Amino acid sequence: MEISYLYTRKRSEFGRPCCFSDQAPTVNVDIPPDPGLAGSFVPRDPVHTSVQHSTEMSEHEVNTDRVKVQSRGVNHMEGGWPKDVNPREADQTARFRKKLEKDEHYVNIITQLGTLMKHCTKQNNAINIYEEYFEEEEMIEVEMEPPSAKTINAISKLTSLFGVLLSKRDPNAAKRTATHLSWCPNASKKLAVAYSILEFQQSKKDMSLDSYIWDLENSSRPEMVLKPPSPLVTLEYNPKDSFMLVGGCYNGQMAYWDTRKGQLPVEVSTVEVSHRDPVYGAIWLQSKTGTDCFSASTDGQVLWWDVRKLSVPTEKLVLDISRKGILKDALGAVALEFESTLPTKFMVGTEQGIVILCNRRAKTPAEKITCTYSGHHGPVYALSRNPMYPKIFLTVGDWTARIWSEDAKESAIMWTKYHSAYLTDGCWSPVRPAVFLTTRSDGTLDIWDFLFKQNDPFLSLKVCDEPLSSLRVQDNGRIVGCGSKVGTVSVMEISSVLCTLQRNEKNLANAMFERETRREKILEARHREMRLKERTRSESRVMEMEEAPAESPQEVFARTQKEFLEVIQAELRRKARAEAQQ
Repeated sequence: MEISYLYTRKRSEFGRPCCFSDQAPTVNVDIPPDPGLAGSFVPRDPVHTSVQHSTEMSEHEVNTDRVKVQSRGVNHMEGGWPKDVNPREADQTARFRKKLEKDEHYVNIITQLGTLMKHCTKQNNAINIYEEYFEEEEMIEVEMEPPSAKTINAISKLTSLFGVLLSKRDPNAAKRTATHLSWCPNASKKLAVAYSILEFQQSKKDMSLDSYIWDLENSSRPEMVLKPPSPLVTLEYNPKDSFMLVGGCYNGQMAYWDTRKGQLPVEVSTVEVSHRDPVYGAIWLQSKTGTDCFSASTDGQVLWWDVRKLSVPTEKLVLDISRKGILKDALGAVALEFESTLPTKFMVGTEQGIVILCNRRAKTPAEKITCTYSGHHGPVYALSRNPMYPKIFLTVGDWTARIWSEDAKESAIMWTKYHSAYLTDGCWSPVRPAVFLTTRSDGTLDIWDFLFKQNDPFLSLKVCDEPLSSLRVQDNGRIVGCGSKVGTVSVMEISSVLCTLQRNEKNLANAMFERETRREKILEARHREMRLKERTRSESRVMEMEEAPAESPQEVFARTQKEFLEVIQAELRRKARAEAQQ
């Protein structure tokens, strides 16, 4: 490279700041125009020129690194007890307390702490800092709010007019149905999903048996994998302990997990004492230990279990409505319902469309089946009691959803219209007594508010193109989870107008339930009266026939011939009168 000019500077001047000053412009180069150069140009004809009348834009792509998230937790155990005392055993803690109360220093310490506690209690009772003074005004604002939804996550979202969905697919290649959903009870965003294939002989040899626990905050992969001995059909969190789950398997076994102890079940029932068909329902019971549950299956049995010892069921009930206890005559159970406020009662929905009301505390197995309700043309896929009025319950089957009252046994008090698609699941809203939700086989979620309108859903959402198979609402009533036949779980957040108790809603719903129940009772009484009259009439007709002397064949023929001729003569006279009038 040839150096055209060389700049030199002393070493001492390096780093010296530059001093700039204003100065007049100077001309360094001046090239005047030369007309003689015009003859050197060659004109081009024709000239093709393209012009694009748009703004020039550039496209850039940026791919950010995925953030790896790990879930960690701390298990806090009750402290302050000696090593030889188990805080979970009531007998040991009671004995330790009695021993401590006999100590000499116990009374002095309690006296000192009592003064401080008394002061704090008076301070708290002076004013309630959490008191709501304007509840009515807030309800009015919510009542006027139109239906809407907010985005809860932007992962694989499916946007509709009313909501944005978060979709989680089964990680396995084989498309398995999301048969059951269960929300974690401690108000977290964890969702347990049971996956299995319920179609007969559709299971593959290499099909995965796993079910998963998802976290909505990190839905890219499951938070925990549950490994049952057979595909899970139902899966339920323990309402008292968020670490415990119970599941019913496709082969009829029961399994119990403690998430602190890993992916494998802690206890599994043996095949010999388990159900003979898939377990479609498993519910935890209210007990002192918090380890009792019961299950139902299409084999016609309801079994009670203690998950600490699943080697044998604690109790058994055969769903034979003839009350003979014959297993081959039992009705297969596909839905199970239990309300903690009614600890002795539970309900079972069967494959034959009959709902069986049972009482566990009855003395004999025959007395345990209290009564039945029949109203569906097919299996009862969902059964749910109203959270505020336990005597009112919802059933979902065939093409309708029906609302029943325990007092009206012959017919439902309310029902939806017949849909074009099959209904697959349904439940009540946990916070509003007049709102319930249903899913359909065409992938639609319907939200009904019968105080608003009874003929059509208040809100319908097209969740997916595949049939929806399961539905579960979180305890706050705002988050709704739907499972599909191909294993996709869609989570939606509905607007506050659908999950906030409205003014006088309890009174209006109760009045409607009582009015419809009273109407059904009147209709039932009328039908019984008509049946009694018909029975009396038929019995009197039979008695008359028995009292009348028996006719010979000749007499019967003569009487029949006479009646026939009389009919012919009457018809001829009618025609003669008609011709005379013309």
